[in-house]
Amino acid sequence: MALSTRVWRAGRLLLLLVALAATYVASAFVTTRVALKAREVRVPVLVGQPVANAGVALADLGLALRVDESRRAEAKIPAGRIAQQEPAAGTVARRGRSVKVWVSTGNQAPPVPKLVGESERAARIRLQQDGLDVARVSEIRSNDFPADIVVGQDPPPQTRAAGVSLLVNRGEAAAAYVMPDLIGVNGYRAADVMRASGFRVAVVAQNPYPGVPPGVVIRQSPQGGFQVTASDTISLEVSR
Repeated sequence: MALSTRVWRAGRLLLLLVALAATYVASAFVTTRVALKAREVRVPVLVGQPVANAGVALADLGLALRVDESRRAEAKIPAGRIAQQEPAAGTVARRGRSVKVWVSTGNQAPPVPKLVGESERAARIRLQQDGLDVARVSEIRSNDFPADIVVGQDPPPQTRAAGVSLLVNRGEAAAAYVMPDLIGVNGYRAADVMRASGFRVAVVAQNPYPGVPPGVVIRQSPQGGFQVTASDTISLEVSR
């Protein structure tokens, strides 16, 4: 058999194999896309429905219902019906996913809890769980209370309201100073002087620096001109 004939047949075989492989890949891709599409559904409208009805509607689509413990005061939605849902209606979701809902308390807002003495974070979480909003946060700075503690609230506990204003103590502001530029000075002496003034200073590294005597500051953090307080750590790198 001539060489040209064998090469031509080998070329045909190679093209056939490539075509078969391409067909297989395309078929697998299409099959995967179809399978994924078959698992996707659109989240129905649940807002305004009773919880039981919502559970049935989701189950028919292969979705699960998850009811949040907190409640939402919604005057336009009767108590016991769904006031909010996540994800929103119309969102494409895969079967097996949960849809989270919040139940309405109607136009009857829940009683405001006692928040004085709680941290701001704990107060916000408590209000969210009760379906209440943070109306406003005001601040004071005092050493009479711990920092970030709620020292006042409006309205008072057990009052019914949709939102609560908080008065939070931020603690007395620490005195701030301008960081001096220490580059080129003796780092150990500078550290001793600043420690004597109440600052936290550490020589964190010694690096060779041609033409500079040992112990001279070659880098600092924070840099000169930045504000520092006594609680900040000042790091110095000196020449070796």
